[in-house]
Amino acid sequence: MLCVVNTSAEELRRIALQHFARIGFAGASLNAIAEEAGLSKSSVLYHYSSKEALLAAAVEPAVDRLAEVIEGFTRTGRGAMDDEFVQRFVDLLLSHRLEVHVFINQGQSLADIPAIQRANALIQRLGDAVTDHIPTVRDRIRFGVALGGAAYVLVAAAQWSSEPLDDLDETRAALVDTITTLLADLPVSSAATA
Repeated sequence: MLCVVNTSAEELRRIALQHFARIGFAGASLNAIAEEAGLSKSSVLYHYSSKEALLAAAVEPAVDRLAEVIEGFTRTGRGAMDDEFVQRFVDLLLSHRLEVHVFINQGQSLADIPAIQRANALIQRLGDAVTDHIPTVRDRIRFGVALGGAAYVLVAAAQWSSEPLDDLDETRAALVDTITTLLADLPVSSAATA
C-alpha cells in the first residue's frame, strides 16, 4: 500500500508534465504518475477526473502564455522584427520548456484534448501571421528554424545533454542573441492580420 504524502496540486502537475514529456501521453499512466508522486491512483483521480484532465491542467498555463506571446506578435504588425517578441518567446520557452515540448511534439496525436486544440490553433495562428508578414518561403523557413530550433535546443538539453543549461541568464541571452541574429534583416511586410 502506498503511503500518501502531502503532494500539492502544483507538484502533481509538475510530475505529470515530466512524465508526459519523457514517456509520451499515450505511454503514460495515472498509476505511474501517482506512484512517482507518492499518491494512490484514486488520490490523483480525486483531483483530476482523467489523464486528459491532468494533461490539460499541466499545459494550460503555458498555452495561456503562448496566447499572450502570439497576440503580441500579431498586434505589432512588425512580426519577427520586434525585439520584444523575441524576448517574450525566449521567456516562454525557458519557463515552459516541457509544456512546449508536449504540445509541439505530441500536438497532432492529442488534438482531441481542448488544451492541446487551443495550443495547435495558436501555433496555426502564428504560422498564418508569419505567412502574412514574411513574403518568401526562404525567410519563413529562417523564422521557423530560429523559433523551432530554440525550442528544440532547450528540450534536447534537458533530455539528452550531459551538461544541462543551468545558467538561465546566460542561456536567455544566448537564445535572444541567436534568434535575433537569425532574424536580422528579415524582410517583413506590413500586411494586417485577422
